[in-house]
Amino acid sequence: MQGKKDYQEKLFAQFQQSERIPKGNFYRRLRSALDLKFLYPLTAKYYGTSGQKSIDPVVFFKLCLVGYLEKIISDRQLLQHSSMRLDILYFIGYDIDEELPWHSTISRTRQLYPGSVFEEVFTKILSMCVEKGMVSGHTQAIDSAPVKANASMDSLELKVPKADLETHLHHIRHISAMDKKKSPLRKSKLNKASQASQTITANTQELQSIRSRNKRWTKDQDQRPGAGNKGSKYTSNKTHYSPTDPDARISVKPGKARKLNYMSQLSVDTAHHAITDIKAYHADKKDNQYLQDITKRLKNRLHNQCMLWRNCVADTGYSSGENYAFLESEGLESFIPPHGTYKGGPDGFIYHENHDHYVCPEGHIIPFKKVFLDYRTQTKKKEYRNSSKVCKGCPIALQCLGKSAKEKKFSVTYYKAEYQRNNTRVNSKRGRNMKGKRQSTVEPVFGTLTQFMGLRKINTIGIAQANKVMHLSAMAYNLKKYLKFTQKRVKSEAGMLALIRFIKTVCREANRLLLRGFKNPEIVMF
Repeated sequence: MQGKKDYQEKLFAQFQQSERIPKGNFYRRLRSALDLKFLYPLTAKYYGTSGQKSIDPVVFFKLCLVGYLEKIISDRQLLQHSSMRLDILYFIGYDIDEELPWHSTISRTRQLYPGSVFEEVFTKILSMCVEKGMVSGHTQAIDSAPVKANASMDSLELKVPKADLETHLHHIRHISAMDKKKSPLRKSKLNKASQASQTITANTQELQSIRSRNKRWTKDQDQRPGAGNKGSKYTSNKTHYSPTDPDARISVKPGKARKLNYMSQLSVDTAHHAITDIKAYHADKKDNQYLQDITKRLKNRLHNQCMLWRNCVADTGYSSGENYAFLESEGLESFIPPHGTYKGGPDGFIYHENHDHYVCPEGHIIPFKKVFLDYRTQTKKKEYRNSSKVCKGCPIALQCLGKSAKEKKFSVTYYKAEYQRNNTRVNSKRGRNMKGKRQSTVEPVFGTLTQFMGLRKINTIGIAQANKVMHLSAMAYNLKKYLKFTQKRVKSEAGMLALIRFIKTVCREANRLLLRGFKNPEIVMF
């Protein structure tokens, strides 16, 4: 017999959310695993003692985590989605008849809490992963990726020089048809940039280089199909700024379009791919300029988790002599391939380390002269130069010196020894293994964050807010890994280090009592 359901809404209903949610549900398991009660004393100082009660800080962070677990970056859409899900309501501690917070409350609370609070929550979740045996600590893979900022390239404006503005515009505004207009394609409603951000700080050489690129760009790019519709132009951080998000920077990857981005620097443990550190940086600098800051912060975090970091694995973008020397001073072994342009000296010249000089193919000595700072790369180098009398009449002088030079002069990196030690490690069997670990560890993690954890675009304004967004995305990733992890505890040094610390503490206390016993015989010694 065919059944037919007649629905009539009841005035009263007896209902328990916990009975309707399966035991294996993700958010049910996450609620029992994640304890955020430490947020109450941590965030108490950001509230007053009177007035209406704000959103519960635990509820705020749980809602934010739900957004990145569900790949929802809009606060309005997040609350609409959560109100329709019993398991999410159960996770955040709301009944089905309770009204969720207003979407603007989420945005205001995100701005209220400083970045340190988000880092505390991230560290708490990381410590959960450590206790479960997901983190080994000894090998960390570091990589970076640009993340789209919440600003349009069409709203870019030219920076104003301290000198005559009209003279500057006469030289600069030949970039393309777009820059010849009086205003950008999308004029910003409010200019949030400071006076320093609107002022040109580049020197004459840098501006001249930009002008040369602009002329080539005008010839090569403005004539391509569709360029007129898109307003094709060459832009630089030295001549343009974003009034919408002054912290965003223009950056580009090979084969990609120029965009306003932030740089996400990520560190991943190679044992089970848990994220150990993440931070937002400006996108107008190279990766190697951020490595020392990343290392200090990451080493301190791992030390607080009773872990010993030994191996630093990264790609060529982090290569520099200063970084190799810094990592050695921190007791770390670097596995960072050098740039393809790196050379330990000119071809055919033999270096003698004891006397610090080179010998040319004809047997002449090129001695060391001075240490200087390269103005273009801002790196320390050593200059080697011999006398013009030595090179005069040399059979290979034309080939070696060229047409105009009278003496042999060249420069070599100041950190040649550090380069050689790093290259030996990179080219070894262990180094090839480390390269495979990096490619299979940090790169898939970035793909997961951008494709499934809402990190494709920053939905906030400012680098401080972008840093919070990246931390929330990393927290969601680690929690998902945490609930899926079922393997046995890895061979971690955390337990051994904790045991050693405990033994040292006991011995220190015993020695203290023993010394007191010698001074006061009435104290019982052991």
